[in-house]
Amino acid sequence: MIHRVHFFVALACRKTWRPLALGLLLTSGNAWAQSAGEAPKLQDWRAANEAVAQFKRGHIDLLKWERSNLPNEAPAPDVRADLMLEAPAQAVREAWKRHPGLRGVQSKLGAAATLLVAEGRLEAVDPGLQRRIEGMDELLEVAVDARKTWIEAVAARKVLRFREAALTSAEAGSELGRRMVSVGNWSPLQATPFQLATATARMDLIRARLAAAEADGALRQLLKLGGNSVVLGLPGDFPELPAKAMGQDQWTQHLDAVQAQLPGVTATRNRVAAQRAFGFYSASHGLALIHRDEVLKLRRFVAEETVLHYNGMLKSVWDLLGEVRNQAVAEIDAIDAQRDFWLAEADFQWTLQGGAPTSFVSLGGGSANGDGPAAH
Repeated sequence: MIHRVHFFVALACRKTWRPLALGLLLTSGNAWAQSAGEAPKLQDWRAANEAVAQFKRGHIDLLKWERSNLPNEAPAPDVRADLMLEAPAQAVREAWKRHPGLRGVQSKLGAAATLLVAEGRLEAVDPGLQRRIEGMDELLEVAVDARKTWIEAVAARKVLRFREAALTSAEAGSELGRRMVSVGNWSPLQATPFQLATATARMDLIRARLAAAEADGALRQLLKLGGNSVVLGLPGDFPELPAKAMGQDQWTQHLDAVQAQLPGVTATRNRVAAQRAFGFYSASHGLALIHRDEVLKLRRFVAEETVLHYNGMLKSVWDLLGEVRNQAVAEIDAIDAQRDFWLAEADFQWTLQGGAPTSFVSLGGGSANGDGPAAH
């Protein structure tokens, strides 16, 4: 019976992630649930299946009817962004606007080089400009801060969406477990793991909400927006990962060029920072690719196979819900890996213009000094 009633959960495990399907699952559960504290009876299950049979496509049509006819939470308003920051370069330019003194620096730098700096392609900028243009250091520092803050905000919002989906899946499993207990098919002990999974998912979501709020606040502070009156728009994803990272020989050539332009003490500090930055940059690129090209592909394959086995009644709804949660975790890990790479790449590029970051990303979560918003 459980296979029939919850067949549509399989929609959530398709190759393209569909959190909405999980939301529909919980909507259906809530529609059938009795008032708080009243356990559903066996006839509730029968009535539910009879209701499904009245619709041509079974549970999917029933869900559509429920969403149209049953009371539900008010939908979130369609809020239009006042300031859209689709790419990190836009965040950099907006940050520069908050520093009027940098206009003259940009003028001396020229449009072409200014564009390279905004886009984070500092290896393509003449390192000799550091010595010839006063205020170049500040221009670069503001650009790097804006780029990294934008990366953190995008990552935090992405993680939040998957934490919400993971909680929906956990709540669905917990609700099914509660009903199994209510009709005598399970003992309370058997339902406990699903209740614990839901509690854990709730805690993860609370952390994710705080991280997203902190990251959003940091971006607002950087852009000197103040308050929440301005609605910030961010993309749903990062830029595409580069297929290859910069190699050792090319990096050494760039580093030697910038070292020749720096005074002794500054050059020493830059070289030490550059060596560390290159290490984090190279390692984070490898990790991000493994997550994207291996872990996620394998996890999605497992999800698709689980759906097939579920459709053939070889897997239970519990297996399916568990795989939904596993995929959410894999997606979050991939987001973290991409975030870490782009943060490491920003520091690495900065060192190729003489910069010396004082802290570096901690691969696997958050910045090394703990100041950045955590994504876990």
